[in-house]
Amino acid sequence: MKTIAFFNNKGGVGKTSLVYHAAWMFAELGYHALAVDLDPQSNLSIMAVDDDRFEDLWPENGVSKTIFGAVKPLFEGTGDVRAAHVEGLSNGLLDLVVGDLALSGIEDDLSIEWPRCLEGKDRAFRVTSAFWRVIKEAAERTSAEVVLIDVGPNLGSINRAALVASDYVVIPVTSDLFSLQGLKNLGPALMNWRNTWEKAKGNANLELGSQPNGRMEPIGYVSMQHVERLYRPVKAYAKWQSRMPEAYRSSVLREQLEAPLNGADPFQLGIIKNFRSLMPMAMEARKPMFKLKAADGAIGAHQASVQQCFDDFQRLVTEIIARTGIDSRH
Repeated sequence: MKTIAFFNNKGGVGKTSLVYHAAWMFAELGYHALAVDLDPQSNLSIMAVDDDRFEDLWPENGVSKTIFGAVKPLFEGTGDVRAAHVEGLSNGLLDLVVGDLALSGIEDDLSIEWPRCLEGKDRAFRVTSAFWRVIKEAAERTSAEVVLIDVGPNLGSINRAALVASDYVVIPVTSDLFSLQGLKNLGPALMNWRNTWEKAKGNANLELGSQPNGRMEPIGYVSMQHVERLYRPVKAYAKWQSRMPEAYRSSVLREQLEAPLNGADPFQLGIIKNFRSLMPMAMEARKPMFKLKAADGAIGAHQASVQQCFDDFQRLVTEIIARTGIDSRH
């Protein structure tokens, strides 16, 4: 099992849509995928599950069938984490651990316990590894080969715990100044979290069992293609896109780009077009854009866009498979 977090502390880059479609494409290619919504805004879950079903998953009374319901006993001091409900989405090959707005209520506890891991405190390790333990059990129960984790656009303690649970990191970006600035914040944060966890995990009581490796290795970025606007010409986007390779290397990999690239950047995992005309149909149909049919409203020129969307995500997921060493027997 490989765990991959999709992370950028800049919002509005299309991260959740990327996770949703990548998860569906893994299933389309025959891999059993588990998507995990660790963003307190729960946008991934809202995209995947209809409102009527949410009434069952988020009951006013009783245990929520969400990631928060799984970790709630630990954070309320009544027990430890419990098995999470998984929501089936696609022919037995795609499942979802549903998000919950209540996750925002555990941010302070996660923040307080993080430095205590360096002191070897048992509760600190239980709290910091809570997401990882829930994800690990759910993945084993569902025989998931890959876990895709969606997180919010910030550098807070919920995201830190999510990244500790991740083997790899994919960074969605758009061609603008703000994405470049986001990389400058994200890179040092990843390095700090990884180094701190590497020091801390050796202090864990052996009776607690195994701990997450906290690898969080960046494998590249995905360029989410812009929507052209009258006030921002295409050449402006090209300018920022041309600066992305150096920014990724210097801020995320802590390396220098020794010479200008004469071709595609090897750290660019893919380019995803903005299929803005397809997204409303996909949201209505509760399916990815590349699976839209004429009955969903994808007629005429939309069919060409549906095929291009499929091709884009197939290339992207195939590249992720190659870079993470996921079993490619399919």
